[in-house]
Amino acid sequence: MTGAIDAALLRLMPLPAPGEDKDQRGRVLIAGGNRAVPGAVLLSAEAAMRAGAGKLKVATGRSTAPGLALCIPEALVMGLPETEDGDLGPDAAEALAKSAQRTDALLLGPGMMDQEAAMELVEAVLAALYPADCPALVLDAGALCGHDTLRQALRPHAGRAVLTPHAGEMATVLDIKRAEVEADPLGSGRRAASLLQQVVVMKGAQTHVISPDGQAWRYAGDCPGLATSGSGDVLAGIVTGLLARGALPVQAACWAVWLHGEAGLRLAQRIGPVGFLARELAAEVPGLMAGLGEG
Repeated sequence: MTGAIDAALLRLMPLPAPGEDKDQRGRVLIAGGNRAVPGAVLLSAEAAMRAGAGKLKVATGRSTAPGLALCIPEALVMGLPETEDGDLGPDAAEALAKSAQRTDALLLGPGMMDQEAAMELVEAVLAALYPADCPALVLDAGALCGHDTLRQALRPHAGRAVLTPHAGEMATVLDIKRAEVEADPLGSGRRAASLLQQVVVMKGAQTHVISPDGQAWRYAGDCPGLATSGSGDVLAGIVTGLLARGALPVQAACWAVWLHGEAGLRLAQRIGPVGFLARELAAEVPGLMAGLGEG
């Protein structure tokens, strides 16, 4: 049995009131990127700010950082050690963990292409973060590696993370075939949430939010235009921004899924059912939140 993610549900779980200054609004750190796809980090970063976060830091490879800094004038952009192909490298873990201790929410993974390097980075960063100093966590894209690695890395941080996989990434997490996930996305999400003791956002035509105890909520907005490059990066950024503001993981996940889906529906009405761009989604978020009386 699953509940619906709709306006009625969200009114029962109102977001924390916005703070009066930037620090009170929440500090976000987005870490990821690759020389070939620096835009993934850009999409997540803007979405986090549109969700109401107050301060933004971005960590990416040294070769990508200068251009990204020009594209995100609101952010402090850190250029950290990178792999030969321009992925954020494992050698960046110490600086990343140190910076994360001074933030409220950390997103790991958007745009990371080298899965081995991403796995090493995630392990090292999470191992360096003591639970008392650990921000809320979002793991997306390249940060979603095999469940044995994730289980070990996340064990000290139970209940602090939101994972945002699509079917292919969930197959990697559970070490099963993608077809198995597509045949039972809710069951796969429940298995991962229980195994990892974290909230899972199982993305798809109908997106599910699943808590570690098996509770689930479903968004059925029916918006095919959201199946486009970068859409998941925007969703991960919205989750991160809401967590930084003080929302709890299930709350942030449900709100983010609804905001992302409704933004797509608004663009579909204005532009067409397909053909709108992921970078257009985030600008719809403030108005949608205001429409529910938030902020």
